Amino acid sequence: MQHEELREVFCRRERRSVGAAREFAREALNAWGWGARADDITLCVSELATNALVHGVPPGRGYLLRLLLSEDGTLRVEVHDSGDGRPCVRAPAGESGRGLLLVDALADRWGVGPREPGKVVWCEFARP
Repeated sequence: MQHEELREVFCRRERRSVGAAREFAREALNAWGWGARADDITLCVSELATNALVHGVPPGRGYLLRLLLSEDGTLRVEVHDSGDGRPCVRAPAGESGRGLLLVDALADRWGVGPREPGKVVWCEFARP
């Protein structure tokens, strides 16, 4: 019987935190044997972390990256931030606006949930 496994890291509001979030996720994915989908998942981590950094983290704050491997083998990626607003998929504008389009295309499911203060943007992947 599998047990749920949780890994989480708090990331400061700084540009280099996105790379650190990707590396944190890649290490967890390798440890959990998720190499087959690691590129898709780390890209989603990168996009959600970037969105939190640009749109959801007020100055002096940060965001929480949480990876949860459930008993049924589903991997859930969550990015918690304290910003307002509710992210949604929209048409890209120039170089920006593609993040949630990528998450929508690569993840099996994604959504936004409440948090006080702020929100949790999440995506899920079934074990390959």
